[in-house]
Amino acid sequence: MKKYEMAVLSKQELIDRLKVLQDRLADINFYRVIEQPQNPMVFRNSRRDIARMKHRLHQISLVEQKSVL
Repeated sequence: MKKYEMAVLSKQELIDRLKVLQDRLADINFYRVIEQPQNPMVFRNSRRDIARMKHRLHQISLVEQKSVL
């Protein structure tokens, strides 16, 4: 998922997608122990997507905190 795709999502949608990605990464790591994946880039891409979403959620929370003050 790209930055511009995440920019249009609401906070709750980001949280939901983040949970899905974290579950997917856990499944991938579990199956990696059993058998090597066909595409090893899946790990890196999943971790990067998770980091992007967490960063966006942090940005949203900072904006919400500033608007409250």
